[in-house]
Amino acid sequence: MSYAAYVFDAYGTLFDVHAAVRRHAAAVGPDGQLLSEIWRAKQLEYSWTRSLMGQWRDFWALTEEALDHAFARVPSADKSLRAELLDAYFKLDCYPEVPAVLKTLKATGARVAILSNGSTEMLASAVKNAALDSVIDDVFSVDALQTFKTDPSVYDMVTTAYRLYPDAVSFQSSNRWDVAGATKFGFRTIWINRTQMPDEYLDLSPSLILPDLNDVI
Repeated sequence: MSYAAYVFDAYGTLFDVHAAVRRHAAAVGPDGQLLSEIWRAKQLEYSWTRSLMGQWRDFWALTEEALDHAFARVPSADKSLRAELLDAYFKLDCYPEVPAVLKTLKATGARVAILSNGSTEMLASAVKNAALDSVIDDVFSVDALQTFKTDPSVYDMVTTAYRLYPDAVSFQSSNRWDVAGATKFGFRTIWINRTQMPDEYLDLSPSLILPDLNDVI
């Protein structure tokens, strides 16, 4: 079945969130993976906490704060690399299959879009760095709402902009919590389970689980 729009989460789905630390792995030191994992976990935790308390800070500010926390937790990591790591995060690599998959979807005539917690500037930089400008129709950032996923209003940005019912949208995310929110909203959902994590939110199951984006269509 084809869909009127294929909408993708950005971080972890199209763009490799661990690429920044990996790019500077030798300089960061032996605990680089731990640093990267804490950085990502805190980035997400801060977004959820801020949403619940109604205290907005954009995703870039949270990304900076999360990195500072990760450095505090991993004293072996070289803190002098802060600026380099943030620059690398601003220009994250996309996963290898992404350009071809998006190009194929674009050729079907469907809309291809990003729906992300990322700030407008972060997303523009990532899309440009990965040379995805020609295959992405729209980039929806939560900056417009000043709240984060899984607030239903975030998913509604797509249906309102495209004047579609939710079931006309196929939504892809590597984040299981994001898939749960999109499923509850009414999207057809695909969980891109890149790291073979166990399923959760069993009452909000995705339509499909894939190891990468290759079989999205």
